[in-house]
This record gives sequence, structure tokens and C-alpha cells, in this order.
Amino acid sequence: MGKAIIKIIVGLVIGVGLYVATMALDFPPVFRWLFFGYAVLGTIVFLILDAPTMKVMSGGKALVSLLVFYAILCTVFISGASLWPQYDPEDEKGKIVKILKGKPNILDPWKADEVIARTKELDLKAKELTERIKALGTVQGAAGQETGAAAAPVAAGASGGDVLKIGEEQWQLQECYNCHKLNGEGGKKRGPELDNIGTLLPQEEIARKILDPKSYKAEGFDAEYDKGKMPDKYKDLMELKDVQALAAWLATFKNTSVNTPKPIKMK
Repeated sequence: MGKAIIKIIVGLVIGVGLYVATMALDFPPVFRWLFFGYAVLGTIVFLILDAPTMKVMSGGKALVSLLVFYAILCTVFISGASLWPQYDPEDEKGKIVKILKGKPNILDPWKADEVIARTKELDLKAKELTERIKALGTVQGAAGQETGAAAAPVAAGASGGDVLKIGEEQWQLQECYNCHKLNGEGGKKRGPELDNIGTLLPQEEIARKILDPKSYKAEGFDAEYDKGKMPDKYKDLMELKDVQALAAWLATFKNTSVNTPKPIKMK
């Protein structure tokens, strides 16, 4: 009995240690519990090793016992596997097609000259987009002073409702929910909750943050900012109109009951 208690204590210590370690490494909760479960499973195995030897069975009784054992084992493994994140390959393929629609074919990484030329081209586009956003912010600010309210830019040829729909679609396509929580869904603590971002940041500055992640830092997210947790890729993946649509959609979230961290301007 003493050995069993020691093994249980050791198993729990290892399980808690694995849980804390995976939490420190920012693993999703399901993976933390899986590691804890592995420690518990190992403890059970070691406890079984000290269990009294079973009587030898034969015939139908042995067959039934074997089937029951495998049924229990299959149930445990299938239930455990169902806890893992499930992905629909067709859904992911659809997202990739939408993101790459209308864009040139992906470059061959071995063609160094072509890759370098494309990189320079993208860098020039990024600078151009940054200047356009700055100009947009200046124009909108002047219009706001004249009318008493700043009007949100709307993509040409699209109504406000269409823009917001495109913005929500971009949130899904770019999988922003992997790092940010919104409406109580998504988020892995890599980025702040955004339910009140529209109150704290105007639309043009949200767009600036998407295109240049270093332009703003969320209060309390110093480590994430320094490590560059928000990728600097959306200026290449997204059209300007899609960035504006996403920013317009996010600007509608003004739930003051949610503690969205204050954006700190860095550039």
C-alpha cells in the first residue's frame, strides 16, 4: 500500500509539472491536459505492475475478457483522440484558394534572383501602402474636423454592409482568432481581446497596425511585442481594400465591458 501511495504522488507531481511546463510554453489547454493525462496513464501502468497476478483463464471466459479489454482500450483512445483539435482539409484548402486568388504563382525558393527581386518589389509596395494609409488618416482627420465626426473609409464600389461582411470574412480567412479573442471565441493569449478595440483605436490606425505590427503595442503585452508575435505578413497576403474592410469591421466592436488593453503608439 505504501508503494502505491508513493507512485500516485510521484505521478501527480510529474503530471502537474508537465501541465505547468506546457502552460509556460503557451500550449493550448487541450494539449496541457493530454500531457497530464499521459502522466496519470503512466502512473496507472506502474500501479498495475504491483497488482496481484490474475488467475489463468481459458475458453469462452478468456475470449470475453479479451474482447472487453480491447473495447475499453479502444474507447479510451478514441475519446482521447477526439479531444485533439480537428481540422477539415477542404475548409483549409478553400481558405488558401481565397487568399491566393488573383495573386501570382508562388516563387521557386531556389531561384534566388527572382526571390530577391520579388522581395524588393513587396518592400516598395509596403512602403507605398504605409504612405497611403498615412495620407488616408490625414484626409479623414480633416474631414472629421469639418463635419464634427470622422467618417470611416469605405472601399470603392461597395456598401458599408458589404465592407463589414468582407472584413468578417478576412478575420476568418487570415485566422486572426488563433491569437485574438473576440465575442468570447478564439485566442491563445498571444494577443489582446478585441471586443472594445473600436473605442480605443480609429479604423485607419487599426489598418496601420495590421500592415505594420510594430506601429502599436498592446498595454501589458511587452514580451509578445518584443518577440514579434504578430506576424509581419499581411501586407503581402492581403489587398489594401481587404485590410480596410477588416479594420472597418473591427472598428465596430465597442464593448466597454471587456477589458481590451490600451494600444500604445510606437511609431
